[in-house]
Amino acid sequence: MNFGLSEEQVLLKNTIRRFLEEQCPTTRVRAIMEGESGHDPALWEGLVDLGVSGLIIPAAYGGSGLELLDFALAAEELGYACTPGPFIGVAMATVALLEGGDAAQREQWLPRIASGKALATIAFGEGDGEWDPRKYAARVQGDQLTGAKPFVPYASAADAIIVAAHDSNGPGLWLVERGAPGIEIIRLKVNDLTRRVETVRFTGTPARKLGGNAAALQRTLNAGCVLIAGDAYGGSSRCLEMAVQYAKQREQFGQIIGAFQAVKHQVANLACELEPSLSLYWYAAHAFDRIHDKSERHAALAKAHLSDLYDRVTRDTTELHGGIGFTWEFDLHLWFRRAIFDRSFLGDANFHRARAADLAGW
Repeated sequence: MNFGLSEEQVLLKNTIRRFLEEQCPTTRVRAIMEGESGHDPALWEGLVDLGVSGLIIPAAYGGSGLELLDFALAAEELGYACTPGPFIGVAMATVALLEGGDAAQREQWLPRIASGKALATIAFGEGDGEWDPRKYAARVQGDQLTGAKPFVPYASAADAIIVAAHDSNGPGLWLVERGAPGIEIIRLKVNDLTRRVETVRFTGTPARKLGGNAAALQRTLNAGCVLIAGDAYGGSSRCLEMAVQYAKQREQFGQIIGAFQAVKHQVANLACELEPSLSLYWYAAHAFDRIHDKSERHAALAKAHLSDLYDRVTRDTTELHGGIGFTWEFDLHLWFRRAIFDRSFLGDANFHRARAADLAGW
């Protein structure tokens, strides 16, 4: 049995990487992240033209009809290039519509998301870093939503926000459209300037319920965990490559630092930790589509391990670069900041390890 990628998946990765090398060098990353919105519609349009926004959307709605692994491969390349933009919010909102949207909701939104004519995002986590759906405080009575969501990606740019909240039947998903009354959006100061999050307060805001209740909500969270894991793997790979390149060029005490045993061992240890993690997130993506009863646990494991590893890789590679690694002018801090987002968004490693243990019955 072949556990590798198909020719089409390799082509997808290579195509996205070439596009980002040409269209999104770190000079453009910096220009976008230092802008007011942190979003470049032209760059997003280019990714849409490649089909990134519609990878898992069925062909009937204008997408490619692929699986979560293909989406995660795209996330890996976006992470490798430290690509700014609304991908994670759009991707999770797409999963939510596929898992819980009715025919009318899918027909209204999926073709527009696939074509780039609409941006969608998700509003899940709540104050104090709460990502457990059972503990969300946002409530819906009738068709009116009340609550606060402090970690909403690109809320200001979104045409639709998929909100996780509770009604009398428990946790579920609701769709709120741009311009609905009772919405207040507050911009936040964030570490990762390549992916902006905002606080959104809902006060009696009209909301349409999606189907699937808690199951659709959890499936959306699982998909987000896998996509974050893919982003973390891509970013970790880029940081390791930068460290290896630097170690081959930087001289100290009359020789390149890559010749020092301590440096060689540190880089080798990172490579030995990173390479096996690839199969972890690939399998989690495979389980999402093919092994539903195990998918939640594997998504939790992938998110916990990859986000934790990304944090360690960025710290160690910054250390390997010495003083220059801590400067604003050097690019490594772009990924360092991105690792902070991946570590915290959708819950930290401890939260997901505990969840995986519970799901395993430990």
